[in-house]
Amino acid sequence: MKPTLYHYNICPFCIRVRLAANYLGINYDTKLVRYDDETTPMKLAGTKMLPIWVNENGNGINESLDIISLIDIENRFKTKETIATPEWKDFEQLLNTVSGYVHNIAMPHFIYTKEFDDKSREYFQKKKEQKRGPFEVLIKNRALFEKEMAEHLQEIENSITDGYYKSSQLGLQDILLASHMWGMYLVPEFQFSEKLHRYLQKIKADCNFEWQEDFWK
Repeated sequence: MKPTLYHYNICPFCIRVRLAANYLGINYDTKLVRYDDETTPMKLAGTKMLPIWVNENGNGINESLDIISLIDIENRFKTKETIATPEWKDFEQLLNTVSGYVHNIAMPHFIYTKEFDDKSREYFQKKKEQKRGPFEVLIKNRALFEKEMAEHLQEIENSITDGYYKSSQLGLQDILLASHMWGMYLVPEFQFSEKLHRYLQKIKADCNFEWQEDFWK
């Protein structure tokens, strides 16, 4: 039996694992879980949190970085070592800041993708609005969010000096940045700078990543 990734299509933490597993050449299956399905993740991992990686023996784990560390047998991403570096806190702060803006801007658009039906849309919106406020207010504040996010995107762009984030080869930081930034592709009329778009598309090609592939199976 092949390992299976249970995931949400738009979830950046799930996209992290898809990018990493694809890049590592792992042969695995995927199963989409509805956002209002609380039973499946509870059975697999004891909590409603995805992604969940179920190995060949049927054992499930979640936490995206734990999954990446587990499946990276050759330690190509050096996940544990990277997280332990002095630079990690600064990177994590940048990532969290950018992802916060991405969610505020893109989340109201997420719910109209093919991943949702009426029931799961209502469930998702209710849950997320408890943290971020009404989606209609987020939409009204989009221009402000984009303006504030721009300086942080510029910081990322300035760090792509040799093809990847502060590196000449794809690393864990690239996987994490791409997985969160990808949501902006769903926002009408938003455009990344040419350099950031090329960067994201390069990661897509390196990882053989097709965002919507589960809907075409």
